[in-house]
Amino acid sequence: MAKEKVTIQDIADALGISRNTASKALNGSESIPDETRNKVIKKAIELKYKQFAFMENDSILSRSSGNIALLTENLPNTSHFGSLLISGLEKRISAEGYNLSIHIVRDIEQKSLLLPNNFDESNVDGIICIELFDLGYSKLITSLGIPTIFIDCSAYICYPEFQADILLMENEHSIYHLTKKLIDGGYSSFGFIGDYNHCRSFNERWVGFNRALTEAGIELDLSRCIVDDDRLFSSEPGWIDERLNGIRDLPSVFVCANDYIAVSVMKSLKSRNLSIPQDLVICGFDNSPESVIVEPHLTTVHIYSNEMGVKAAEMLLSRIGDPAQPYQVSHIYTKPVIRESTPNIS
Repeated sequence: MAKEKVTIQDIADALGISRNTASKALNGSESIPDETRNKVIKKAIELKYKQFAFMENDSILSRSSGNIALLTENLPNTSHFGSLLISGLEKRISAEGYNLSIHIVRDIEQKSLLLPNNFDESNVDGIICIELFDLGYSKLITSLGIPTIFIDCSAYICYPEFQADILLMENEHSIYHLTKKLIDGGYSSFGFIGDYNHCRSFNERWVGFNRALTEAGIELDLSRCIVDDDRLFSSEPGWIDERLNGIRDLPSVFVCANDYIAVSVMKSLKSRNLSIPQDLVICGFDNSPESVIVEPHLTTVHIYSNEMGVKAAEMLLSRIGDPAQPYQVSHIYTKPVIRESTPNIS
């Protein structure tokens, strides 16, 4: 008999707390004390709950002679490229004798420019930031003088002024390549969906998209794009439906900033009895599990997440060993994956 999936209730029962408390702790709620949050995360790792299944219990949230702090606004779920990335990262730093501690940065801490309560900078040898895109908060972290690497970063960062290493997946060329293939396949009207100022990776995808159109002499009609604040995509139910309904003349192609957005757009269009790819075609980015569950299967870009984690660890370990070396901005190769949502391209 197959083993049943671990649930939030299992975690709550193991700790003798309510399911609601466990759920809030895993989602970074500001109402949960740091001590409780750490216990819940540790138990989630032990029970191998969803995204925590990749992590090792004996190294997370512990202290020893060497400690790397992971700062994040949201712990990546199993659909997010960051889940496998953290796995590769943790294994690499563990091999060098370092432990990985996780610190959730809440909205109130970002707005107030305060470090998490459970973050003790005197016991931190290096910092890894993932899903932290606020420029002011990023500068607060770099001002600590601790070796730091950002995995993706604020779209507004100016590299010569930023005192930290940065690692990104390759974004611009993959989206340029996909968009160019769509143009060569006979598609002539395009829209982009996603907040291109949400983070550096989204911004680079926007740049690659526009470069392909410019080279082909295609003028982008912004009325066919949805580039509003990224938070609106998840904070307001039905928001994407309203925005798509507001586009009078839909393009033949939607290039989306990631798979989550692309799948949401596909569902919304289908609810209007529009057919994909017959009425319009769609592509995303991330190669998430949902990209091969949705029908038709989604054209996307594959991220080598585990390898990115290993590379991030190596860059940070190198910075710890030689803090005076020039800062690096590195990109890891990505690979376009052509599926049924974009016919007529090879």
